Amino acid sequence: MAAEHPFKEVLTSLPKPGGGEFGKFYSLPALNDPRIDKLPYSIRILLESAVRNCDNFQVKKEDVEKIIDWENTSPKQVEIPFKPARVLLQDFTGVPAVVDLACMRDAMNKLGSDTSKINPLVPVDLVIDHSVQVDVTRSENAVQENMELEFRRNKERFSFLKWGSSAFHNMLVVPPGSGIVHQVNLEYLGRVVFNTNGTLYPDSVVGTDSHTTMIDGLGVAGWGVGGIEAEAAMLGQPMSMVLPGVVGFKLSGKLRNGVTATDLVLTVTQMLRKHGVVGKFVEFYGDGMGELSLADRATIANMSPEYGATMGFFPVDHVTLQYLKLTGRSDETPQQERVYSSYLELNLAEVEPCVSGPKRPHDRVPLKEMKADWNSCLNNKVGFKGFAVPKEALEKVAKFSFDGKPAELKHGSVVIAAITSCTNTSNPSVMLGAGLVAKKACELGLQVKPWIKTSLAPGSGVVTKYLLQSGLQEYLNKQGFHIVGYGCTTCIGNSGELDESVASAISENDIIAAAVLSGNRNFEGRVHALTRANYLASPPLVVAYALASTVDIDFDKEPIGTGKDGKSIFFKDIWPSTEEVAEAVQSSVLPDMFRSTYQAITKGNPMWNQLQVPSSILYTWDPNSTYIHEPPYFKNMTMEPPGVHGVKDAYCLLNFGDSITTDHISPAGSIHKDSPAAKFLLDRGVERKDFNSYGSRRGNDEVMARGTFANIRLVNKLLNGEVGPKTIHVPTGEKLYVFDAAMRYKDAGHDTIVLAGADYGSGSSRDWAAKGPMLLGVKAVIAKSFERIHRSNLVGMGIIPLCFKSGEDADTLGLTGHERYTIDLPNKISDIRPGQDVTVTTDNGKSFTCTVRFDTEVELAYFNNGGILPYVIRNLIKQ
Repeated sequence: MAAEHPFKEVLTSLPKPGGGEFGKFYSLPALNDPRIDKLPYSIRILLESAVRNCDNFQVKKEDVEKIIDWENTSPKQVEIPFKPARVLLQDFTGVPAVVDLACMRDAMNKLGSDTSKINPLVPVDLVIDHSVQVDVTRSENAVQENMELEFRRNKERFSFLKWGSSAFHNMLVVPPGSGIVHQVNLEYLGRVVFNTNGTLYPDSVVGTDSHTTMIDGLGVAGWGVGGIEAEAAMLGQPMSMVLPGVVGFKLSGKLRNGVTATDLVLTVTQMLRKHGVVGKFVEFYGDGMGELSLADRATIANMSPEYGATMGFFPVDHVTLQYLKLTGRSDETPQQERVYSSYLELNLAEVEPCVSGPKRPHDRVPLKEMKADWNSCLNNKVGFKGFAVPKEALEKVAKFSFDGKPAELKHGSVVIAAITSCTNTSNPSVMLGAGLVAKKACELGLQVKPWIKTSLAPGSGVVTKYLLQSGLQEYLNKQGFHIVGYGCTTCIGNSGELDESVASAISENDIIAAAVLSGNRNFEGRVHALTRANYLASPPLVVAYALASTVDIDFDKEPIGTGKDGKSIFFKDIWPSTEEVAEAVQSSVLPDMFRSTYQAITKGNPMWNQLQVPSSILYTWDPNSTYIHEPPYFKNMTMEPPGVHGVKDAYCLLNFGDSITTDHISPAGSIHKDSPAAKFLLDRGVERKDFNSYGSRRGNDEVMARGTFANIRLVNKLLNGEVGPKTIHVPTGEKLYVFDAAMRYKDAGHDTIVLAGADYGSGSSRDWAAKGPMLLGVKAVIAKSFERIHRSNLVGMGIIPLCFKSGEDADTLGLTGHERYTIDLPNKISDIRPGQDVTVTTDNGKSFTCTVRFDTEVELAYFNNGGILPYVIRNLIKQ
């Protein structure tokens, strides 16, 4: 018999006004505990989940008490379990998740257990949005042509996902061409309140894309996790998390005329990065909240990974309910002073127009300082704000011919201008603002230069409807911003190729070319290999910079160009007022647009509907496939866990400094022609033109292992200043590709480790940033600090994360990476505690203490089992 629910007495009926009930919910006030009234709203969501799911096994009464006592427990880094209401995937991260589920079914089969136990136990929504590339631009047919190319390149992956949508219960797949996962989540998938068999509870979601946080703008708690954690959540495992501190961020005042939501979010990002919010929730409150539309809130929430927070949360209020009506959902709210761990305040009236770059999203530059900042970047030594261009090369002009006409590029010339990514394309005010800039420019006779690669990739079909309704799409088209597809394009490196003449002019003259995009990520090498300067900007600013054709401009003083009457046109001449934008939003964004768009969304499109897939529940692996391959995770798995393993006499595979991102570890961009992954594909008869991207091949472990640490901008201290995807094979002193060196160590039976600085693994939540190193044979990473998701993913793949003691790092300890490393762990898992100290010794007599970053008991259990997936399989078989 099932045990009685420990909190059954607080299960409360929600009556309907006319009789009957909507359902029952677990009432927190009914717990009669005065501490609950002061809890931040975001913590109350964790509390409700713990109360509802309490079974005294996975979620215990002590866990509920820890959350209620948040004010005292959160500073102590206590662990709590969390069961989200649903899981969100996109196709780049979704393919390996479905591959792992298929592979787990095979493992269950081999161990003689029930394969149907491997099935999502909570709703899983997968939106295919990361595969469209900007191949065709400046054309009325761009959407159709890009989609045809997308299907040609990705047919195998799409067929596999379509198989998954029928092989696994509880899985909805939204077909390609529908929109960006986060916008579709905001406009359609977000439930706000769940009703499951008469039990009502708040919507909450974890997603395999770090920008899952966008949904926090709707009052739905959501954040990004690694694909590895998401799979466990799908299979009913509670996510183990450290109860976070909550930063209260008070908003007051109102944005000034002409200031956009993007300017606000870049300001907030810089403030929160400076404050330090990694691993924390940020909760917004104050009178200024009422001045922000829901789309503005979603824009701020979206950028949580860029400011480092787990969530940027906006509690449900009247603005949330208005948005639910606008987007065609039904709506069926209170202020008491909350207690927060720390406080920040921003008067919205103080926000000014700005961009961020040239290499990081939190390096904000006020627009009025942009020219001076750009020129200092050219002169500064190589770094996040420096390119070290020699004095004699500062004024260099690269002349070339484009379509038979003379053209030229200088340092700072814009070659990519893209309105793209989830941050901004869900926000009608900035999208219509971009249209108004294009319209004013057309009317004055300004034109974007033809060699600039312009593109517009809306986050959903709704955007197209309101741009057409407003009449502004026509002007965007005239400036080259034709719609190229519905998906995440330039922001993840799917920017397509530059015209050959432009690419040659940049390469042959060593030009620091610029991309300006309305995205959220601008790390080096991400947008395009040839754009070394990448600036995040609002959509209207993207159009303005495209018209100016350079980032080396002072918009206050210098003209953007010359109009048809021969007069100089300035920035103020093309910039719309707040009233103009508000009027366009009011008259063009209509509820019916959302309803009609999403009624058709799951019906797919002809290309998706024509895909033929088998109906079996076990997947038939094709040994010749270069897209989908059975990974080796469970090859020799038995029911007995492998137990604890220390590290003995390991070589250092790579020695890094600070800010190594998941882009450096697991690139999602193009496959370089000389790389080990390219060689692998060529050996299997794949032509160079069909390489596609790493992101599209995330379902093949053999390609992805070769792509690990294959970023062309990798700075590895073992190479003494040389940049690129190689390392030194310590025993021989040979310089090899990282993959080749790793395989040589592996074949000789040697373990390897990685040395790193601060913020190791920052950036997108990439499961392959942990899976790849595991397949390369990396047993431990010793860093100054880790980004939250990446650290837990390393544990999930059985890699030991270790932190140097405060004030120490590889350099201060005199480590060169040429030593051999031994990490002494206790022999029994019961002898290891979360966060305990261990000794690391080297073969040249050095010894130092590190902290083991297994942060919870559950993570120790994963490590004991060789990773999270074997742990889940063994648990399911025992049930």
